[in-house]
Amino acid sequence: MRGKRSLKAVAFLAALTITAGMTSGLIQSRYAPAPLTAWADEEGTDGNTGTLYYTKYSDHVSVWGCDYQATSLEVPAAIEGVPVTVIGDYAFDGSSASTITLPDTITSIGNWAFAGNSNLKSVTIPDSVEYIGIQAFDQCSVLSEINFPDHLIKFDGQVFRDTPWLEAQRKKSPLVMVNGALVDAQTCTGDVEVPSDVEYIAPSSFMSSSVTSVVVPASVKSLLSNTFAFCESLTSVELKGVELIESMAFYDTPKLTDLKLSGKLKTIEGSAFMDDDNVRATITFYGSEATWNGVEKDSEEAYLKNATMVFDESHSDPEVVKGDINDDGSFNIADAVALQKYLLANPDNNVKNWKNGDLVEDDKLNVYDLIAMRTELTK
Repeated sequence: MRGKRSLKAVAFLAALTITAGMTSGLIQSRYAPAPLTAWADEEGTDGNTGTLYYTKYSDHVSVWGCDYQATSLEVPAAIEGVPVTVIGDYAFDGSSASTITLPDTITSIGNWAFAGNSNLKSVTIPDSVEYIGIQAFDQCSVLSEINFPDHLIKFDGQVFRDTPWLEAQRKKSPLVMVNGALVDAQTCTGDVEVPSDVEYIAPSSFMSSSVTSVVVPASVKSLLSNTFAFCESLTSVELKGVELIESMAFYDTPKLTDLKLSGKLKTIEGSAFMDDDNVRATITFYGSEATWNGVEKDSEEAYLKNATMVFDESHSDPEVVKGDINDDGSFNIADAVALQKYLLANPDNNVKNWKNGDLVEDDKLNVYDLIAMRTELTK
């Protein structure tokens, strides 16, 4: 068995190596800010500021390297009058800097951007950041404090692996969440129900965990690559609202025999169930057979081809009630009280589904939502 695992692991890592650039590109195109046109059309001009190396385009600047001996690095908001919006892949990996300051113009942080930094104890993610790449802070061995903006960030896989910050969060809860994003669940065991206020699950979140069953709420629309890879004890998964299942999402899940899929499902990418050729599963689809036939998928993929299909058209997800942040099924004064306590940092705030409280729809929960909530209640 150990030899078999080693061979599978080698194959898996080889596949990741081959597809890493492609996968990152797909994720960025799907979840990161819309690409700037100049990036695609221009070659750009390289330069340096003394401690930083960058490429300047007509409408943005991407920082891609630094002086690795510098103990302090500060990224400017603009270079030659052009805004700095991207921290590129490997930009600060292995640097000696103990302080790194990022401006509020940064929208994305690249793969392994800070990886291997042994001096960085604290970092503040700017409010403008929307996407953070693969293992961006991997093996930052003293990174214990991370200040996040109060909105959803799309994290790629294992962004904070081998950091004191992640270990501290795992001690609080095996479901590590940041503003509606599930960042890590690898220490989860047994049966898990992802909270209803989670709307994004990072790639590889459950990888190699000892979970036996997982229920994913209707708020999550995509199941990304490697989410359940190597979950050898996983027998049951329910995806209440998932519309996309990416390649390798269920890589090597030999006991996954009970899969429930949303009737809103549109696409199952090829090789989503790699290495599960011998699994005989029951797939319950919350919709009609005609709707299932319309799902974009490889019907010859062994896991799907060997499955017994059950069509359940009676199933429906609970109605989303805007303003219902205490998740009791109705919107009333109790929700406004809960939000006010939340904004005052009162731990007894009863906020269970922050997304329902985002009445101004800016992926933030703040005083503007409280004003909107009071206005609605007054009506």
